[in-house]
Amino acid sequence: MNSSPGGLRGLWTHRHLIRSLAWREILGRYRGSAGGMVWSLVTPVLMLAVYTFVFSGIFQARWSQDATSPADYALQLFVGLLLHGLIAECLNRSPVLIVGNVSYVKRVVFPLDTLPVVTLVSALFHFLIGVGVLLAFQFVFHGLLQWTLLWLPVVILPYLVFLLGISWALAALGVYLRDISQITGLLTIILMFLSPVFYPASALPERFRGIFNLNPLTLIIEQSRDVVLNGLSPNFTALGLYFVMSLLVCYLGHRMFSIMKRGFADVL
Repeated sequence: MNSSPGGLRGLWTHRHLIRSLAWREILGRYRGSAGGMVWSLVTPVLMLAVYTFVFSGIFQARWSQDATSPADYALQLFVGLLLHGLIAECLNRSPVLIVGNVSYVKRVVFPLDTLPVVTLVSALFHFLIGVGVLLAFQFVFHGLLQWTLLWLPVVILPYLVFLLGISWALAALGVYLRDISQITGLLTIILMFLSPVFYPASALPERFRGIFNLNPLTLIIEQSRDVVLNGLSPNFTALGLYFVMSLLVCYLGHRMFSIMKRGFADVL
């Protein structure tokens, strides 16, 4: 029987293991490719360059009437895509984490609850590279960076806690319900279009805003745009409430994982 001593506190105990596994996963993604880790930088650069060319050059899209640069739409869009990419990584990979590591379940005494953390850390690594590319493009087009971007870690932290809880829950469910990965793949696409990725939340009709605000991506995307691109301070009240909800989701997700993992060996 695999165990996780100390529950959530055990994650700190296994921090070196998490770091090693996360780094191995990051390197493994590019193993065998000629460019290696360079692709982790080249990919977001090319993505943002294409978004800028297509939406600003071809479609002449403007995020708002106050937009001062033709590249503003691409920058705003890229923020949304980066944050959606985080949840997409967790939704798509978590259901197969345990199924894909059967040896950890049956042959080795291994802290299984670290696997979703490893996935989140790997996703966060690529997110941070994307943020670096975003800031570089913003500096090129605007000649400055907003000092409020220092609030970005405060905005992102509750989101990461939420994603960790969801990852634990999906990792446990994926052992018993193999179709869950098909559902999460579809949910990822739906979330992209039902979140303010391609449009600002203010563009939504008033009657729909209440429903869209229930989307866990809405607040985080809007707040991230405010602190990184718009020079605005975060809404601490809304983020505080979001953080409380995230802690609850995280606790319930880990609790669910701890209970359901007792049967992993029997199912696998």
